[in-house]
Amino acid sequence: MSKEEKVTVKSLPEHGPLDENGREILLSLKNVDITFGKGENAVKAVKNASFDIYKGETFSLVGESGSGKTTIGRAVIRVNPLAGGEIDYKGVKISGKIPVSLDREVIRNIQMIFQDPAASLNERATVDYIISEGLYNFKLFKNEADRVAKVEEMIKNVGLLPEHLTRYPHEFSGGQRQRIGVARAMIMEPELVVADEPISALDVSIRAQILNLLNKFRKEKGTTYLFIAHDLSIVRFISDRIGVIYKGNIVEIAEAEELFAYPLHPYTRSLISAIPLPDPQLEKHKVLFTYDPSVHDYSQEEPQLVDIGHNHLVFGNSKEIEEYKKIRDANEPLKSITVYKDPSKHQQAKKEEIIISEEIKNAPVHDTGNIWFVVLGIFLPIISLIMAFFYRKNNYIRNFKVCKKGAIIGLIIRGAILALFGLLIILAVI
Repeated sequence: MSKEEKVTVKSLPEHGPLDENGREILLSLKNVDITFGKGENAVKAVKNASFDIYKGETFSLVGESGSGKTTIGRAVIRVNPLAGGEIDYKGVKISGKIPVSLDREVIRNIQMIFQDPAASLNERATVDYIISEGLYNFKLFKNEADRVAKVEEMIKNVGLLPEHLTRYPHEFSGGQRQRIGVARAMIMEPELVVADEPISALDVSIRAQILNLLNKFRKEKGTTYLFIAHDLSIVRFISDRIGVIYKGNIVEIAEAEELFAYPLHPYTRSLISAIPLPDPQLEKHKVLFTYDPSVHDYSQEEPQLVDIGHNHLVFGNSKEIEEYKKIRDANEPLKSITVYKDPSKHQQAKKEEIIISEEIKNAPVHDTGNIWFVVLGIFLPIISLIMAFFYRKNNYIRNFKVCKKGAIIGLIIRGAILALFGLLIILAVI
């Protein structure tokens, strides 16, 4: 499709173009630049970003805060204008100025789930109206009975009850609000959903439920996701492909398991090394891989995002790309997480941990650490030390600590008084 045709298209085709492997390209970013501000104050948030999202897949965009991932997501739903490049949906250009009819189709087909469920819902509207707003705007129901049926079915699909429809957002927990946000997006039956860190504001126990919910819609309705996140450990298990972004540049794109087995770009390795280990002892001795941008020398040649095979794209100059190819062709998975462990120190730490946990487990009922033990220690430090010895021997750990603390304070005060008294005697003699 030529540029002239893209400008005059007023509606979306049924299917998008196919790539060389026969996969339907639903969304395509081509050399996208996004800039905020003007003149000397201009900040380039996204630089020359290019990637495709195929129909039915979950493509995750991962990077640290401020990397530009949310900026891209907002550009896809036509909130952020582009400074350069274009965004195509089903082969039709949807960035920039487009006909009103096409704009409505884009809104209908591309929905967004926002990061903060509290801020993204209208506090003055009922849940029924929030979910129905898209249906009203696009007349996606035959009559009132049909609208009610659709809303009730959707509220059940996201794990809430029909009686919740008459309530307001502030009456719900964070996880329930996010379910409402999911319902609002999914009732439009979109082909593409931009999920902007939809679980980062939720409790850990709720996150899996929301992810399972999104996965359910994907299986049942064939929904495609652009999933924006900063945590690689989560996206590994829900993504078909992962794109890594650093300061506006897409530095690596690969299938999920490929990326974790062969994280070629050093920034990707640093993100993987930051994933917490479930074993606290191993986590304590883990060595973080720190990314240093100065390792790249781009003074002679500008870097590019290059496919090195295995559907694996990496950002670098020709010299770096050759090195990445050699590493990948060796077919030896890279180790991103290193745990340095001194066996003797590790065993000692483990012993101490067991002792402490046993002490806490077996602590007597009256081991309260009452503040009056401190007062007693100040006035009667010797007796307090004897009590501290007794408490330590009988595993009254809290009482032992406060008796010891009070005795030390009492002895310090007495020492200071004696020193002052001695000084006064010396001055009197002189």
